[in-house]
Amino acid sequence: MRQFFIVLAVLSLSKIVTAQTVSNKQFIVKYTEDKITLDGSLDEPIWEQAGIAKDFWQYFPTDTVQAKHQTEIRFLYSDRFLYVAIKVQALGKDYVVPSLRRDFRAGGSDNVTLMFDTFNDGINAFLFGTNPLGVRREALVSGGGTDLSGFTTSWDTKWKGETKIYDGYYISEWEIPLFSFKYKDGTTKWRFNCYQFDTQGNERNTWMQIPQNQFIFNLAYMGDMVFEKPLRKSKTPIALIPYVNGIASKDFEENSSFSDFKFGGDARLTIGTGLNLDLTFNPDFSQVEVDQQVTNLTRFEIGLPERRQFFIENSDLFATFGDDRDANPFFSRRIGIAEDIDGNTIENPIIAGARLSGKLNNNLRVGLINIQTEEDLANEIASNNNAVAVVQHKVFSRSNISAFFINRQAAKDYDFNDDNDDDLDNNSFNRVVGIDYNLASADNTWIGKYYVHKSFTPNIDSRDYSWGAATTYNSRNWLFRAAARYIGENFKSDLGFVRRTDIFRTFNRVERNFWPSDSKFNRHTISVTPTFFFRPELNFKNSDYAIFARYEGQLTTQEEFNVTLSRRYTFLFDGFDPTGSDGLELPIDRGYIYHQISANYRSDQRKKFSYSVNPSYGEFFNGNRFSFEGRANLRLQPYFTASMQVNYDKISLPDPFPSADIWLVGPRIDVTFNKSIFWATFIQYSNQRDNFSVNSRLQWRFAPLSDLFLVYNDNYFTETIAPKTRSINLKVTYWLNI
Repeated sequence: MRQFFIVLAVLSLSKIVTAQTVSNKQFIVKYTEDKITLDGSLDEPIWEQAGIAKDFWQYFPTDTVQAKHQTEIRFLYSDRFLYVAIKVQALGKDYVVPSLRRDFRAGGSDNVTLMFDTFNDGINAFLFGTNPLGVRREALVSGGGTDLSGFTTSWDTKWKGETKIYDGYYISEWEIPLFSFKYKDGTTKWRFNCYQFDTQGNERNTWMQIPQNQFIFNLAYMGDMVFEKPLRKSKTPIALIPYVNGIASKDFEENSSFSDFKFGGDARLTIGTGLNLDLTFNPDFSQVEVDQQVTNLTRFEIGLPERRQFFIENSDLFATFGDDRDANPFFSRRIGIAEDIDGNTIENPIIAGARLSGKLNNNLRVGLINIQTEEDLANEIASNNNAVAVVQHKVFSRSNISAFFINRQAAKDYDFNDDNDDDLDNNSFNRVVGIDYNLASADNTWIGKYYVHKSFTPNIDSRDYSWGAATTYNSRNWLFRAAARYIGENFKSDLGFVRRTDIFRTFNRVERNFWPSDSKFNRHTISVTPTFFFRPELNFKNSDYAIFARYEGQLTTQEEFNVTLSRRYTFLFDGFDPTGSDGLELPIDRGYIYHQISANYRSDQRKKFSYSVNPSYGEFFNGNRFSFEGRANLRLQPYFTASMQVNYDKISLPDPFPSADIWLVGPRIDVTFNKSIFWATFIQYSNQRDNFSVNSRLQWRFAPLSDLFLVYNDNYFTETIAPKTRSINLKVTYWLNI
């Protein structure tokens, strides 16, 4: 443990010399009292006086030359709004716009996206974007934009935009209320960058030059937008978001019917210019969008992403402690669900909750969550108070140090909660405290995470902590990563995601990038990734390892492929049926070594028909496994898209152990009639889960961020095609600013 803190101190001090972020471009944002009409024509004279962001750089296919088709962005602001005018040049009008649905993903389509770092910290940013047909999107970027997990498209806010297509370019005008941002009162500068995808010219361009070894939304590479006079606090409305929800369902197994009518709502208030207060009463956390099923051939639980609006804004402040794969102490999807007495996952209704989060100043963020859940005595589920407190302080240019306290406490004494029981699942409370240090150098060449967490559970006072250290060096040609994590046998977080305990894990990676010139290839990459798991309570016995050797290639025409060779080792301490069919379990107290080769190819996503294929073959425990993953997409833009996902696993084990053919098939149809009415149908067939499901959802956005959903769900057994459950759900939400 002492060595861990020495390494942390050395790494921290070494970053003091990189106290400035990458920034060498700027423009002036002029103040105006003129009324701007959003029509995509830029005919107001005031636009000629506006500050301009121009001289864009290519990010792809190369990152060393100016963009062939340039973009110009003009900015104005008033006491209430930020005005933006964007002119994007193109070869012609053959744009790729897959659909008219808001919050589209950028890949494989034409779009322009702006990022605003309003606290100049290089850690968090607000993102706004549009495409040539004026479809808008907004998102939050967190963690410095160092990986895809820091890109949250579930965040919503009200703003306006209009776009018009001309010969050789399109123009988009925006009006964003200043209350949509969080910033310090009196500030005169925000950090800014923009990226733009040009499918006809086969370019991805950025205002600030970004090396291709970094993500295009990396917040280390930003320029400055300087306001003509200090920004003052904008009058912030109180957002009230009531809902009504009626549902009718039938359970064919139990031959029972159910109907219910619920109402409740959320409120969102801004405190100062940096803090949000979110309140919820009798919330409806039912998902109108069904989770995508996955085939699970591991021994461990799989985490699914959070989509509930109450938990979205500033979610990185609460959800990025520890390690999201092995030991995340707070996983918000734990709140609102529980297990019944038969071990089935059911909804555990939430009575009310509050969340305060945001910035106190440029360097200090805070977060508080408090949620009360209902009791369910029939299923031995206690009424619990779930609380989280977080404080985060920026250090150096883009690093931060955070501390947290998590508490799950039963509202009263219950007979089924026994603190003297050795079963860690029957305790009246569980608490976790910890501290994390997130390292990010000015140019993001060095990143890292270092943490120590401890849990508190009745009658447990040893082996109840977790720690980790990870450092990555990422240059244009080389990537080196070294990481180690420990999770004690008795470490427990009721509100977290902990896949298994009593492990010591090492994770390392060496990667070499090659950037050929005058070639069909944009990049070649060779990497080796060894991972080892040990059991500290069993004299550090090696329980698992996996070694991957991979070659990846990226073509200038945007196709990508890779080939991977792997060697795995698994020692079984407990019985396990790899087929998931409840067949004869493999012998325990022995190790299994198996090898595999896999390949992956992804076609050009700009095409109307695109696809990806991922076959693999090799040994699997004491047998063999052939797997195939494929996905096909058809685009009849902008009104219709269809996709088909197929996962197939053929597991062949020697007698008397079971073999299996496991299928997961998921066709999806998405129809966007216009920018307000959408219809999506998602069908999923999984013989591993013995389930065939249909989720069909009609959405009408009748007002800004206000929706009517009509959702039909149907579930069948796969072998007999007999119905399981069926439901229809009508839900209306209305976003009201007062």
